[in-house]
Amino acid sequence: LDPGEGVAWPAIQDAALLTRSLLQDLGLDCFLKTSGGKGLHIVVPLARRHDAGAVKAFSKAFVDHMAGTLPARFAAKSGATNRVGRIFVDYLRNGQAATTVAAFSVRARPGLGVSMPVAWHDLQDLRGGDHWTLRNAAAHLAAQRADPWAGYAERRHALGAAIKLLSTAGSEKA
Repeated sequence: LDPGEGVAWPAIQDAALLTRSLLQDLGLDCFLKTSGGKGLHIVVPLARRHDAGAVKAFSKAFVDHMAGTLPARFAAKSGATNRVGRIFVDYLRNGQAATTVAAFSVRARPGLGVSMPVAWHDLQDLRGGDHWTLRNAAAHLAAQRADPWAGYAERRHALGAAIKLLSTAGSEKA
């Protein structure tokens, strides 16, 4: 979730919850991490049943649905001018050879934010996508008593059912 200029942090938190809710409605579990920058990353563990093109196509359809349903909150097109006051749900990270910052990585930005896995119940306590930095990440990790992504490896989803549900939702809207 990549916020445009003028998007306040509480709107990003709300967007994360809305995204999670829609993914759950499609039968997909998802996990949360800070980006180490301005936004949040939502990760769906997938079974290797579809190629990168199918995953990207599903991701784009998902984003188009969100932006079409709540156009004042979400943008489906990249570029700073397309998301002023809105959040770009960056489906482009799902393309072949596309990259995203890995968990526990330090971002080369002012403040040296760290991308950190987060339990959903801790979302409300975050103050930004750069909540943890090089200065406080080690102490945070040392204080953790539970893995915020427990069960990740066991929750790999095939996309077939979600693709059908999303296409049905899109056709009902049209």
